[in-house]
Amino acid sequence: MAGKKVSTLKSKCVVCGSSNIFIFLEIVDVPVLCNVLWSDYDYACTVSRGDICLVFCRNCCHIFNIAFQPEAMKYDGDYENSLHFSPRFQKYAVNLAKRLVDSFKLYDKDVIEIGCGKGDFLRLLCDSGRNRGVGFDPSYNRKEDGGNGNGRQGEGDIIFIRDFYSSRYADYKADFICCRHVLEHIQYPHEFLAGIYDAIRNHTRANVFFEVPNAGFTLKDLGIWDLIYEHCSYFCMRSLVHLFSTCGFEVVNCMEGFESQFLNIEAIPLRSFSSPVCKLEEDSKRMADYISKFSDRYIRTLKLWRDKLGELSSAKKRVVVWGAGSKGVSFLNFLNVKEQIEYVVDVNPFKQGKYISGTGQKIVSPQFLKTYQPEMVIAMNPIYRQEIKATLDNLNINAQLISA
Repeated sequence: MAGKKVSTLKSKCVVCGSSNIFIFLEIVDVPVLCNVLWSDYDYACTVSRGDICLVFCRNCCHIFNIAFQPEAMKYDGDYENSLHFSPRFQKYAVNLAKRLVDSFKLYDKDVIEIGCGKGDFLRLLCDSGRNRGVGFDPSYNRKEDGGNGNGRQGEGDIIFIRDFYSSRYADYKADFICCRHVLEHIQYPHEFLAGIYDAIRNHTRANVFFEVPNAGFTLKDLGIWDLIYEHCSYFCMRSLVHLFSTCGFEVVNCMEGFESQFLNIEAIPLRSFSSPVCKLEEDSKRMADYISKFSDRYIRTLKLWRDKLGELSSAKKRVVVWGAGSKGVSFLNFLNVKEQIEYVVDVNPFKQGKYISGTGQKIVSPQFLKTYQPEMVIAMNPIYRQEIKATLDNLNINAQLISA
């Protein structure tokens, strides 16, 4: 479908409103939720599914899924996407929190995190600067934090609210607004961010920090396993800056993070604003070039992996996937992997013992491999290779480690 003009569904870019958009990739029948855990194999294999139909905006370089149906999404206590059990990711999060506290002088301040998950990063921000925090997330459900899993839960100087952040919470004071890996889940990001602006515009010079996956990295390095139904938007630097600039914010900084896999943007709300045009022309040209090649590269990559897994299956090799997050779920579902791979390893204890959405592999701990003794381990994110290798060595697992 590469290059096909959009004639149905949404005919305008959800970031800039341009109609100069075209379809470049379609992936059908994928699980709508990658990070919902299933305690039953049969339920895991019969999950709700949807289609990914990606379009590219020539004006602001935004990518979004025109087939996205928001009513299919349900974020609740069964949603588990925390990466904080990985030492590599934990180090990144700790360093990021310290940088933000130092850069924005967040000491004895009021911090709001939109989409706080289980609250790991909000705790880092509050602990690092002795700050007070309020976290908003409908999936928050840590009973051990002193609540019953419903409504508000308290934890020292932090309050967790099981709800989406909106203008109804405008009375909550904020010196700093943090929102990480949420914006890509929002069907209409312009309306979402404009709503945040309206809620905080009277908070004089409140600093805002957002983090999203980097679409430029996904396209350049062929991160096809990053394509999931939950992500209805894929931001590059150009589209992210354009969005903030046209929603009432002054962009202070925009940079890559986590070895270019993420984009970080820092901004402040303006009292009055116009609609400036983003002039990241170099980024625009790069994105257009990546898009022109992506569909063919995607198809070739799927074929290479199907052939490789077929060979391993014929040779009766024991293979496991390392990483039960979005990348692992996409890898298994895009390739329709069933009996070739029985287990997926994850260090997050909340995932262990559950089953992968769509294909039903059981999620196990690294220690399980001492008994299973795989001959190949597929690391879903190469950034964790060193960490995975060290774990395998400690467990005396003599398996070949490759990256997906």
